Amino acid sequence: MAKIWRLHPHDSRRVGDLERAAKVPGVVAQLLLCRGIDQPAMVLPFLEPKLTELFEPDTLPGVVAACETIMAAIAAKEPIVVYGDYDADGMTSTAILHECLRLIGATVSYYVPHRIDEGYGLHDDALQQLAERGAKLVVTVDCGIACADQVDLAHQLGMKIVITDHHEFGSRLPAAEAVVHPRLPGTAYPFGGLCGAGVAFKLAWALCQRASNAKRVTEKLREYLLSAVGLAAIGTVADMVPMTGENRIIVRYGLQALRERPPLGLKRLMTLTKLDAKPELECEDIGFTLAPRLNAAGRLGQAQLGVELLTTQNSERAAALADYLHELNSSRDSLERSIQISAKKLLADFDPANDAALVLAHPGWHAGIIGIVAGRLAEKYHRPVVMIAQDELGVKPGIGSVRSVPGFDVHAALAECSEYLLGFGGHQAAAGLKIEAAQVDSFREAFCEYAEKNIQPEQRTAELWIDAETTLGCLNLATVQQIERLAPFGYGNARPLLTASNIELAEPPKKIGNDRHLSLRLKQYGATMRGVAFGGGEWYDELVKHKGPLKIAFRPIINHFQGRRNVEVQITDWQPDVPAVVPLPVG
Repeated sequence: MAKIWRLHPHDSRRVGDLERAAKVPGVVAQLLLCRGIDQPAMVLPFLEPKLTELFEPDTLPGVVAACETIMAAIAAKEPIVVYGDYDADGMTSTAILHECLRLIGATVSYYVPHRIDEGYGLHDDALQQLAERGAKLVVTVDCGIACADQVDLAHQLGMKIVITDHHEFGSRLPAAEAVVHPRLPGTAYPFGGLCGAGVAFKLAWALCQRASNAKRVTEKLREYLLSAVGLAAIGTVADMVPMTGENRIIVRYGLQALRERPPLGLKRLMTLTKLDAKPELECEDIGFTLAPRLNAAGRLGQAQLGVELLTTQNSERAAALADYLHELNSSRDSLERSIQISAKKLLADFDPANDAALVLAHPGWHAGIIGIVAGRLAEKYHRPVVMIAQDELGVKPGIGSVRSVPGFDVHAALAECSEYLLGFGGHQAAAGLKIEAAQVDSFREAFCEYAEKNIQPEQRTAELWIDAETTLGCLNLATVQQIERLAPFGYGNARPLLTASNIELAEPPKKIGNDRHLSLRLKQYGATMRGVAFGGGEWYDELVKHKGPLKIAFRPIINHFQGRRNVEVQITDWQPDVPAVVPLPVG
């Protein structure tokens, strides 16, 4: 669907003032202003965040009580279970805390629920099993804040419980021994955007201080924490939390840690994916390479293997796990393409251009994969999308994944339609649900009606906010290196989006990546440059037929290949470059 392009205003006076006061190049000043960094004192902390600028771990709400509970359990030699989640954030959270507890002398194991058989969060049956195995303390990571009833059950089963989470709250807070959450009601932690792995890292840091009896931890625990910040970076990027505040610090230093001290399994995975050949790692390397392989394990019901990959000390086992997850990602990719084709056929019965939301259901879809496809459809049509994987035998409830668009709270929408659901959970941008097949039509009607009332017509067209207009000739290596100073990039600090006009195709476009992407050779005013359109394979026919110049929206990158560095552009959107029609004066 066509997008509306909006160009951030360019105030040359403000750009010049910031350029001089902060001593940064003009292109950096312009991009900083687009991100709300408009005071000289804000520039250096944004461009060069320091690890020492992380807030002390004890200031995170609930950490002090959590440490007291955990250290008491260790002293009493009580078995501890880290209860995680099956996505990349949950796996890294589990690995961070499990390794911390192991190093400080705890008797510790971990439990990760099965994505399809159990679903997200604490479960009665799982708690019953853990109690029967002798667990005395359960510490959740990346889950549990909305599981008040399950916490009560844990107490009835004779277990203490510590909740660490970052998700939305339920109708009542769990009555746990401690609740660690950056936005805990009644508290005022300075940064509420931590992911589950960020919260786990802060708790692990505090536990290391207590085990060291000092703010400055022992050398062994210091090495562990420097490695753990790499896992926290994976969780932060994968969970798409804002790339601001503490998250920028975690990711900046976490990328460095992943290169210098990765766990054995990740080291092997980076070799398989050729990331070990890169001079520096970027957020995209996590988002498009490492996190998908971890998530593939969770989506296909084998999240425990992802945690083992991150924690094993056995090099042979690490290599075997990395090889398996690498292959598993290929299986996930094939399933994803199959579901995309099926969903495209179902869309023929709907009107994506006018419907306020899309609710698709089909027997046989893999419940672990539909979330990816829902996200792609939500991005393409700029509509909230619900995809429901129904049981082929009609015996089990359907499992749904929901993805939103900016400005629409899907968690609130599901709450409004909860009478048709067996259960749901998540946050504003993404959620999951369970539903009986007989309720799908009624739910679709209610969900679409809620979206119709809460998404204004003008919000139904996607907007591209473009930072600046430029020419290909201006994008030399030095300029793009200055742009890279704004990294790490991610949600809330996207890689700068630029536009250029009067672009010609120097040669016909080429399909790459199983025809899903395009490789383009672009020409403008004598300058040529390679462009890649990820997910742009569907543009092929239209671009081949198009005659005349183009306008492109793109993100400049530096491509490292065989020791050489070249500037390329990643094309986000394009339009025919139609000259403006200026009316002749009358008379």
